[in-house]
Amino acid sequence: MAIRGFSRSKLPIFASVFLRGLTRRPIRDIPLPVKSKITGFQPDSSRPICGFRPYHDGRPRGPLWRSRKAIGKEALFVIQGLKRFKEDEEKLQKFMKSHVSRLLKLDMISVLGELERQEEVALAVKIFRLIQKQDWYKPDVFMYKDLIIALAGSKKMDDAMELWESMRKEDLFPDSQTYTEVIRGFLRYGSPSDAMNIYEDMKKSPDPPDELPFRILLKGLLPHPLLRNKVKQDFEELFPDQNVYDPPEEIFGLR
Repeated sequence: MAIRGFSRSKLPIFASVFLRGLTRRPIRDIPLPVKSKITGFQPDSSRPICGFRPYHDGRPRGPLWRSRKAIGKEALFVIQGLKRFKEDEEKLQKFMKSHVSRLLKLDMISVLGELERQEEVALAVKIFRLIQKQDWYKPDVFMYKDLIIALAGSKKMDDAMELWESMRKEDLFPDSQTYTEVIRGFLRYGSPSDAMNIYEDMKKSPDPPDELPFRILLKGLLPHPLLRNKVKQDFEELFPDQNVYDPPEEIFGLR
């Protein structure tokens, strides 16, 4: 009876106090996560607040999801098969005839782009050569550009220059970024003479020259003062308002 009397008399008071506290400040106005005033203790933001968990639809987040979402299931199967048989040329050719050649246009282009992203450049070249044999193929400078840059980044300069010649035969001209990456690739490859050949070709390009490939050459040709001075003179003529930093010669042994 005492407990029942207490609950009847106190319950309205507790309810009114609780409701009055809710109306003072909406929950949504409280900044989260709440910083604790107790030294050495901070609440874990990854744990659910008041029993509620943030909504998650089960899909992975980030670039991986976006790239996988744009690629069809059949294209993903082909990519896995190509990587599985890449060490066996006979099985690889059979797989390409039985699966890759049957892909639709968008799937085949997606396979090419994904192989470039994964730095499987040897497989990417094979796919590109297959694309060139399709009825729907039209010369595309951007398709050449992405593959040449991927090859240059992997130091496969012989394959890059083979595609370079193929691109020129199709009356396509590289842009400044392609020139930059090929020049950078030859310098990494240890072939400054080939880098200078690309540089001379760049000066004949119908597009106006960009500053970046000049600066890459100026840095990469430090052990070759004669070649560097030639590039420096051209740079000062084309960009008279820009400065060229010349490091102390004794650092590089250029006396």
